[in-house]
Amino acid sequence: MKKVFAKKDIFTRYSGNPIITVYDIPYSANAVFNAGAIKYKNEYLLLLRVEDRQGKSHLTVARSSDGKTNWKIEKSPLIYPQPTVFIYEEFGCEDPRITYIPEDDYYYITYTAYSRYGPAVALARTKNFKKVEKLGLICPPNNKDAVLFPEKINGKYAMLHRPVAGDIEHIWIAYSTDLIHWGNHEVVLVEKGGPWWDGFKVGAGAVPIKTQEGWLIIYHGVKMMPSGPIYRLGAALLDLENPAKVKKRCPEWLLSPQEVYERIGDVNNVVFTCGAIVEDNQIYLYYGAADSCIALAFAEIDQILSILIEGDLQVK
Repeated sequence: MKKVFAKKDIFTRYSGNPIITVYDIPYSANAVFNAGAIKYKNEYLLLLRVEDRQGKSHLTVARSSDGKTNWKIEKSPLIYPQPTVFIYEEFGCEDPRITYIPEDDYYYITYTAYSRYGPAVALARTKNFKKVEKLGLICPPNNKDAVLFPEKINGKYAMLHRPVAGDIEHIWIAYSTDLIHWGNHEVVLVEKGGPWWDGFKVGAGAVPIKTQEGWLIIYHGVKMMPSGPIYRLGAALLDLENPAKVKKRCPEWLLSPQEVYERIGDVNNVVFTCGAIVEDNQIYLYYGAADSCIALAFAEIDQILSILIEGDLQVK
């Protein structure tokens, strides 16, 4: 078998990084990072996680005609904590993922509802990114990094999520007929332990990308160092009909903190994605850098698949 290994990060950073910083937010804020992403009415749309100067997060829409520059950011959030209505958001709304499901004609937003009870998975939906309907919690604490697949699988909605069991944090999958009640849980991708770059914990990133070879997922992996955690991004390939089955898993990361804006911030040494947009064969990967700003990187789907399929790979 031919071995294919990267000598540098597979994702290429946009030369204009970071593309959005706190100074672009049109109101008082501390940081902006971890944005969901989707193409909407011929525009690139980001749902930004914005942390206010009290320490709580909310979600605000930004739009661009080219996905790189001239971002127009709304002056008020789309999703924000409403603790008197929904107590499980009292500490904030965080890390959104956006999935459009054509059959429903809705844009679904999974996000972390954070409260004194811990982080939980909440779901909302919208048709126009101006009005949003909150559907409530779909996974109780401690759980986060949830993302819906962009189509039903065997007649059911499917979702990757990341429950916490003590110090164990693997990626799981669950299925539902109504998006509210979830079952048939299975482990998908495990933290490797030991010295691996994804040994300490893993979590789903952007919406799974459907390819002929399987569902391509970009996930974050964490290695714990004496100075603290390092967050990197990697890839795996899941079976199209049974996405609990890992077909291939890249042993090496695809993007790692290297630039100053990725290495120094509110949380050092972090690249963390919640959203990607596919244009033909190219992935526009939007990622939070050092929990302080938003950056953009590019990669070809075929290049990632070639590494996954032809490289010296491990499953689960």
